[in-house]
Amino acid sequence: MQGVDFPIFKTKTEGLTKSFNLNNPSERKEYFKAKAGEEIAKLRDYLKTKTFVAFLLGRKNSGKGTYSKLFMEAVDGSNVDHVSVGDITRDVFASLSDEIKKNELADFLRKNYRGFHSMEEIFELIRNMNQSTLWPSELIVALIKFEISKRPRKALFIDGFPRALDQIGYSLYLKELIGYRDDPDFMIFISVPEMVIDQRIKSRVVCPHCKLPRNIRLAPTSKIGYDKTNKEFYLICDDPTCGTASRMVKKEGDELGVEPIRERLEADEQIMRQLLKLTGIPKIYLRNSVPVDVAWDYIDKYEVTPEYSYERDAVTGEIKIIEKPWIIKDDEGIDSYSLLPAAPAVALIKQIVTVLKL
Repeated sequence: MQGVDFPIFKTKTEGLTKSFNLNNPSERKEYFKAKAGEEIAKLRDYLKTKTFVAFLLGRKNSGKGTYSKLFMEAVDGSNVDHVSVGDITRDVFASLSDEIKKNELADFLRKNYRGFHSMEEIFELIRNMNQSTLWPSELIVALIKFEISKRPRKALFIDGFPRALDQIGYSLYLKELIGYRDDPDFMIFISVPEMVIDQRIKSRVVCPHCKLPRNIRLAPTSKIGYDKTNKEFYLICDDPTCGTASRMVKKEGDELGVEPIRERLEADEQIMRQLLKLTGIPKIYLRNSVPVDVAWDYIDKYEVTPEYSYERDAVTGEIKIIEKPWIIKDDEGIDSYSLLPAAPAVALIKQIVTVLKL
């Protein structure tokens, strides 16, 4: 975020010389233990009897869901849940086609919704759901409570709330509104350069059959193809459960990068700027990038996101994959390394321990 100085969290550990493949789940487990083993043990003990409510705040596609899932992976998070407001609204929309689920929702809202819309108006709003229309804040709070009521009591990462300026007031008291009155709550601010979000969108691809997502620039499959007509490389799905070896394709519009979601990014940033001024609630800061000129004081080389390019031998047709650290411009125009998600996840783990005073 331009003009906002997020602190750089040091994940480099003195005396630790082992390198880890952070895309490999078993090696990532070792990495978490090596970098934050003491903190993970404290969190596991805490979560046996206690919970928390954490708000994930960041621009769209900044990795909110990824960081919470890595936290759960590190602490064996059977007592932790990620609650996405986007998923809730999509699920509620889908439930209208199921009479039993629709009646369950209606019964819950009659008891818990406090607002200015009748039940008929609420269901009309849901039926007309689209990306550009925000539901009333009172309804969003009731739906979050409805979703949580279906789960055992757990620590919560709330993703996607607040999403509008008028929802900020509700977010300050959400833990009371959803019945988690004694839980500590805190806000997690995520800073990801716009260039990272833009390039993630522009180079992402998906298998047309199994919908496996990958990224030709940042997360390739093990199989690469070459289109002689268009003179371009492409990824081939290597998911064994798919078995089609299909050419992975771009989603229509992705070549535009962040432009179609520009308004949403600006709204998310405005909300973050407002909440950064807030006092009385602990704050955690995660940043995806580290300036190149100071990087090795703070991070290890294997924590940097690699960038991939490809070369094809004109005679044999063999394709060579070339890997190098991904250097991007942050929002201040400074050359920076983008981090793999596991590194900010370590920062998240350690800062949560501090916030909870464990």
